[in-house]
Amino acid sequence: MIETQINEIKELLSTPQNIVIVPHKNPDGDAMGSTLGLYHYLKKYNHDATVVAPNDYPDFLKWLPGDDTVKVYESDIETCDALITKADLLFTLDFNAFHRTGEMASILENSEAIKIMIDHHQQPDDYATYTYSDVSMSSTCEMVYNFIEMLNDTDKIDTDIASCLYTGIMTDTGSFRFPSTTSRTHEVVSQLMRKGASNAQIHNNVFDTNSYSRLQLLGRAMQNLKVIPELQTTYITLSQEELDQFNFKKGDTEGFVNYGLSLKGIIFAAIFIENKQDNIIKISLRSKGSFSVNQFSRTHFNGGGHDNAAGGRSETSLEETVEKFISILPQYKDELSATQKGQ
Repeated sequence: MIETQINEIKELLSTPQNIVIVPHKNPDGDAMGSTLGLYHYLKKYNHDATVVAPNDYPDFLKWLPGDDTVKVYESDIETCDALITKADLLFTLDFNAFHRTGEMASILENSEAIKIMIDHHQQPDDYATYTYSDVSMSSTCEMVYNFIEMLNDTDKIDTDIASCLYTGIMTDTGSFRFPSTTSRTHEVVSQLMRKGASNAQIHNNVFDTNSYSRLQLLGRAMQNLKVIPELQTTYITLSQEELDQFNFKKGDTEGFVNYGLSLKGIIFAAIFIENKQDNIIKISLRSKGSFSVNQFSRTHFNGGGHDNAAGGRSETSLEETVEKFISILPQYKDELSATQKGQ
């Protein structure tokens, strides 16, 4: 963001406003960490701020400070529509196209509020009055820290804000091991710890709260893992029947795709999860090196994201989706081989 835009936003925030803060559908740690971190910051200036999530999010994020204030759109459409309609400012965090909010897309598009986007995904839509977009960033939470810093307000960061932002940075960097983790990322994390973020406790809250059924589901996912060695690719399938068998709850499959990517010699990993309620196959893709799963997903599976982490969807059956995936892979043989050699 340029200085004139920052000054304009400062002016907008100089008096109390009605503000709605929105993450993407199926919000993850970065989405909820960034929205709640920004929420706590805005409340310090007596803004009437509310986080409106398109749908519910995993239990391992329900400990985040401010969780009890979050409105869930699919559970209370009338209230949420009213909040969005009367909003003066609308912050959209961790997404850059309204369709990423599912059923909220229409009312967000039609909102007369001044829109501010903070996001690190590729190819943003041009809907915001103010856009802070940077694909090189580790996470939207790191960008929210930078945003507060641009406003010369890091002294306002307290334990609640720091804990929210640390959570999103930790989860979106794979506990600081992904290539998007930079020296600046560690500098920001250091500042957040000084402000009160407890790294050990946050890690425990997010990663060390497995249920027995989730570990059973992980075991089934590992049984279903398939390897295509000549294409340096793995994939996992989970049917609705298997999810139901192990009492699936939202967030239970988080990180499963990374197990495939951890195999020696693997460049590309995918997981296909059947969702009978939405009548889709949810797809998560991960890669190493220069192989872009963002481009792969945009081209073939109505999705997108980052070069090394993306999502997509299919409206055909689980079997047909996997067959399509396998049939497409040979087109990328040279690219995958070249990426492996460059590792």
